[in-house]
Amino acid sequence: MAAQSITEKLSHVRFGASEPPVDLNAPFTTDRILEVRSGKVKPMPGLTVLSGIDKSVRDEPVFVSRGGIVDDEHDYTFHGGPEKALHGYCSSHYPAWQEEFPEAAERFVPGGFGENLVVARMNERNVCLGDVHAVGDAGLVLQVSLPRQPCFKLNHRFHLKNFAPHTWRTSRTGWYYRVLEDGYLKAGDEIRLVERRYPQWTIERVQEYLHRNQGDMEMNEELAGIEELGEESRGMFRTRVAKAKAKAKKELESRDAPKWRDFAVVEKKKQTPRIMSFVLEAVKPLEDGRELSAGSHAKIKLGNGLVRNYSVVKGDRNRFELAISLEEKSRGGSKYFHEAVEVGHPLQVGALTTGIPAKSAASHHIFVAGGVGITAFLALIEGYDAINYSCVLHYAVRSAGEVPYRERLEKLGNDKVIIYDRSKGERLSIPDIVANMPWNSQLYFCGPRRLMDEAARVTREKGIPEPEVHFEAFEADVSGYPFEVVVANKNNTMLKVGGEETLLEVLKGHFDEVDSSCEVGNCATCKITLLEGDVEHRGTGLLPEEKATSMLSCVSRGRGRIVVEI
Repeated sequence: MAAQSITEKLSHVRFGASEPPVDLNAPFTTDRILEVRSGKVKPMPGLTVLSGIDKSVRDEPVFVSRGGIVDDEHDYTFHGGPEKALHGYCSSHYPAWQEEFPEAAERFVPGGFGENLVVARMNERNVCLGDVHAVGDAGLVLQVSLPRQPCFKLNHRFHLKNFAPHTWRTSRTGWYYRVLEDGYLKAGDEIRLVERRYPQWTIERVQEYLHRNQGDMEMNEELAGIEELGEESRGMFRTRVAKAKAKAKKELESRDAPKWRDFAVVEKKKQTPRIMSFVLEAVKPLEDGRELSAGSHAKIKLGNGLVRNYSVVKGDRNRFELAISLEEKSRGGSKYFHEAVEVGHPLQVGALTTGIPAKSAASHHIFVAGGVGITAFLALIEGYDAINYSCVLHYAVRSAGEVPYRERLEKLGNDKVIIYDRSKGERLSIPDIVANMPWNSQLYFCGPRRLMDEAARVTREKGIPEPEVHFEAFEADVSGYPFEVVVANKNNTMLKVGGEETLLEVLKGHFDEVDSSCEVGNCATCKITLLEGDVEHRGTGLLPEEKATSMLSCVSRGRGRIVVEI
């Protein structure tokens, strides 16, 4: 017998032992509201993040306006507003959640998802985008606007790491309403389907292309054109369509496009005695000058023949800012910037790539930085703060005068930024930070090698899973014993890598196909296939299971002779 699908399994769940089975695939024409819920915004347990997810049952009739139930509160960063006035959820999902996550069974009860309307039969399989529903006999008319988009707050609510994606994988997110006609509603009111404009677009099918099958451009274009679809989802479909068209155009143009773009330095500013900031502007701006995501890297070709990668503090593809610390043992990069580069200086810029992946499933984000390492995280912290994510920065400096971008850090507030001044005897303790971090935290480290080595040791000793730690090195130990490499898919070409050379540098000197970005072992852009031989793995860009068959050519080194493919 074939295995049952999620939908088939759900079609026979019961809500309450005495209730008849609920067929979640049955067509919807009427249903009845079991509970009406509303609540106030308050901090989530263990966090400073505010949320309106904790809602209480309303026994009396409540008035519903264009903004939803009067006196119901939301964190308007992601919830509430005219297109998310009410959240409906099928209570028949809760027994299935209890069965799948028995360790959190007591939390999977009506109201658990922060819904306003608790129903039993309406669900994502028989509710369609744009449906118009009349409620009760007091004139209230609602329209289905979009699926609920789950976020980390569901993980925290049910105390289950990475729970949120399960809701859209199984199409058990609930849906939002906009209000077409104001009116009163109460528990026991009947909900009636009065108009169905898009019978082909159930909430489940919208989620298919919103989450599970994002590459179908025909469906993306169709959904982008449906005016009744709320902007949160419709905007995502429009963005995909625009990106696909831009990518196709770029592929056509890139055949003859140069790999390096000409920029000029338009600003140079001393941030601290050791850190200088530079603003670079394109000589010929790109038509697609979109903003760079937080944590991006810029590959810069210097006038002394060196190529270096630096974290972007902020900016877009045509104008961005770097901050560079003058290193005591500079290999030529930071020294060149500090001593030779002035306003008007020409530089060539190659790849602009993202280095820090979003970790939206985490309840709390802990950034640990030392010195110029703040430049990798500053834009990301500001972005998280702007959308009310829980985050904190632990920042170690030599003295108060060694703090760059002080104004931006002060705007974040003392509750988000903790500065450790070594000149005052203050010490950043990674063991203490790790020992006291809240549940479901994501860790980020960037700083000098001593800080990074301690972070790796402590997190490893504490058994913190690798996906929950991000290492953003800004310097890398690339030297070592010489070794030989055979490139199997290039006619078994044999190359020698010197003690002060990297494998990446040697490969680029002979072949054009070798890509790279950060060149300090963070991003895995330079990953190549390892066929034979022993490798000393360095950097953080590979998962443990990848190290048997891959290596990072920018930092890792062979022992003796190795065989690779590029």
